[in-house]
Amino acid sequence: MSPYADWLGLALDQARVALTTDDVPVGAVIVDAGGGVIGVGPNRRVADADPLAHAEIVAIRAAAATLGHYRLDDCTIAVTLEPCLMCAGAIMQSRISHIVFGAWDPKAGACGSAWDVIAQNPSPHRVDAVGGIRQAECAQILTDFFRARRR
Repeated sequence: MSPYADWLGLALDQARVALTTDDVPVGAVIVDAGGGVIGVGPNRRVADADPLAHAEIVAIRAAAATLGHYRLDDCTIAVTLEPCLMCAGAIMQSRISHIVFGAWDPKAGACGSAWDVIAQNPSPHRVDAVGGIRQAECAQILTDFFRARRR
């Protein structure tokens, strides 16, 4: 199994944590250049009554606290759902180098679906994005969550 798939497995664990607080099951993990986990984040919007507490933001804050600095150069974020516009911006601002995600988000994704701000980024800091890793698993946890809410 590739490190991307392994990291998405850790992000799926965080998505399951989000389920325990009735948040949308999205999870994120940030690893450093050596592959060591430096930040994790489940979605916490409901739990914290915070519209900004997306999994990516929670993980970025944790990684920055671990490193003691806002610049997360040479780090990779693995997230179960394609980052939205806000999270893609936060990823670029924190200088994360790589995004790996599972499920595509055609309604709000900003890494190639609804928008592609990562590719159209005019700043000198470049971020590469790879989507569709463990896509079926990442999509299924979301499908199950929303199906249960519609009953």
